[in-house]
Amino acid sequence: MVSYRTGPVLFAAIEAVLADDQEGVVEVILVDNGNPPAVTKELARRAKTEPRLRLVSGHGNVGFARGCNIGARRAVGRYLLLLNPDCCLGPGAIPALLAEAAVRGDHWMLGCRLVNPDGSEQRGSRRALLTPWTALVEVFRLDVLAPRLFRRYRFNHHDKPPPNETARVSAISGAIMMLPAATFHAMGGLDEGYFLHVDDLDLCLRLDRAGIPVYYAPHVEVVHYVSSSSANPVLVEWHKTRGFLRYFWTHFRGRLWFLLWGPLSIGIFTRFGIKAMRLILHSVVTTAFQFKSSPPYSPPKKVENMVGHTFEDPEK
Repeated sequence: MVSYRTGPVLFAAIEAVLADDQEGVVEVILVDNGNPPAVTKELARRAKTEPRLRLVSGHGNVGFARGCNIGARRAVGRYLLLLNPDCCLGPGAIPALLAEAAVRGDHWMLGCRLVNPDGSEQRGSRRALLTPWTALVEVFRLDVLAPRLFRRYRFNHHDKPPPNETARVSAISGAIMMLPAATFHAMGGLDEGYFLHVDDLDLCLRLDRAGIPVYYAPHVEVVHYVSSSSANPVLVEWHKTRGFLRYFWTHFRGRLWFLLWGPLSIGIFTRFGIKAMRLILHSVVTTAFQFKSSPPYSPPKKVENMVGHTFEDPEK
């Protein structure tokens, strides 16, 4: 796990991984990219009482990809599970993933069903490879304008019926990715040129070009509490925008690049502009509403976490 100001869900995610029904967990490496001092102190306290929890801190916010690589270099297990700190594993998720691993070859990567807190499948669980064509179809929603022509080229597949059993897919979400440690290191880990986001799509593309399969296990479920971090959401979107630009420049520039760069750039920056404007407007409206109508509020000392337990919030 790589954590940067994740919030209370971080402790819920750790507890879910270390739960009694998650047999096979050798260690949990928590790479602290810059949590508040009180959170880091609480993590250190837990690491002293739980021998499987290892805390790596003091390096600052080096980005998600580099943080994952730092953790992977310290791992001793045969398999790596890259898990977002805002993801809570469902009961028995680890044994189910290990059972899948037992029937795979030497090199592979495995994802599972990511769900929202309401149980609906989250976008990103299963995807096509990100190419200039799938990006243009997704950003401009050409599949809506002309379904017969473009529906097959959609990037996200979460709105399609899920497979009944583990199936090969082109790409999965970096919120949870399991693969042999040997595969991860053979691919050079995650590309540290990506500070936040898109590194997962980059890895999926490199695996595909190396002939290494990616699988989706629909019977393994993980709840993903998105947007739990207190990081500036506009800055997060900017890092994602930079990631998209790096991805296409790295993997798809060539003879026809000059024909694609214009539409791609317009789509990428349009997406960022719309997202940033929505986030700014939401922040302004929320702040104004709270200022006018909200009574004074003192946050509770206890926080109900996402796996049914309570714990002291170290930031209180």
